[in-house]
Amino acid sequence: MPNDNPIEREHPNDPLHGVTLEAMLTRLVDEYGWDDLASRVRINCFANDPSIKSSLKFLRKTPWARKKVEDLYKATLR
Repeated sequence: MPNDNPIEREHPNDPLHGVTLEAMLTRLVDEYGWDDLASRVRINCFANDPSIKSSLKFLRKTPWARKKVEDLYKATLR
């Protein structure tokens, strides 16, 4: 059956295409909770008074941390 979603047709092998950082982070928090997320991705914004807003601010400025979050998100999809 052909794929009717044009976004998925253009990027069929990129699970991050069209997914915002906020959506990724929200899903990870829903899946693991802040404590487990902080143990999986060792960054302070997940361990000390975590919030979506503060974490997004940090992740947008810190490429290595964003990569770790993206990698965990991709692993969670499997």
